[in-house]
Amino acid sequence: MGRLSGKRAIVTGAGSGIGRASALLFAQEGASVVAVDRVEDAVDETAAMIRKAGGKVLSVAADVSDEAAVNGFVDHCIKEFGGLDVVYANAGISGGMVPLQEQTVAYWQEILAVNLIGPFLAIKAASPHMIKQGKGSIICTASVAGLRANAGGTPYSASKAGVISLVQTVANELYGTGVRVNAICPGLIETGMTKPIFDGARARGTDDKIGQLNPLKRYGLPPEIAQAALFLASDDASYVNGQAIAVDGGLSSTHPFAGRR
Repeated sequence: MGRLSGKRAIVTGAGSGIGRASALLFAQEGASVVAVDRVEDAVDETAAMIRKAGGKVLSVAADVSDEAAVNGFVDHCIKEFGGLDVVYANAGISGGMVPLQEQTVAYWQEILAVNLIGPFLAIKAASPHMIKQGKGSIICTASVAGLRANAGGTPYSASKAGVISLVQTVANELYGTGVRVNAICPGLIETGMTKPIFDGARARGTDDKIGQLNPLKRYGLPPEIAQAALFLASDDASYVNGQAIAVDGGLSSTHPFAGRR
């Protein structure tokens, strides 16, 4: 019996990185998974990997900031799998490191739409179904950048701070329902979103320094975040609610940073 045996789960941003790793792990642990990503080929590839491993999966190409699309994939999960027990609202974008004075309202809106409105819509759509059954787990990807400065760009950091506040506030708004809402705050993880950082370091020959600012002196990998998501999704975390859990090698214990010239 897997830790998610019999559970029905939705994972967004499942076309790559943390989302793909989490969808694969959830399926491996017995969940029926709806894998969601805005890139159809990528999410179909994730679904093919799950099926090859013997898992049960549906793939959906959707924009997580579109309320109709979110309602659609939640309804699809319930119709095809008979219910919904877990939502991992993981989809996110970084927006890069644009200087403050060059940032536009449209730039902020794009990042907030995916990183913060997306998790809100997932919670809004999924929670009524979970409330009816008296239990459920909703997980959102925040970031150490939402805890303190110097871990991301301005709009990205603000969006992730918003995710942390969102899960804390909603956990209390769902008081007494049995629905748990938590966030994971990854540190520096090698994903498609962080590829420019890794590519730049490797081009300079300084890849051995990636992640050197945290106590473990290394960067993280998507499966390490997926393990945290699995814990929060499972009944092992039955008393964990309204929390933002850092999975960052210890980076957020101090958030050290290199001096600027």
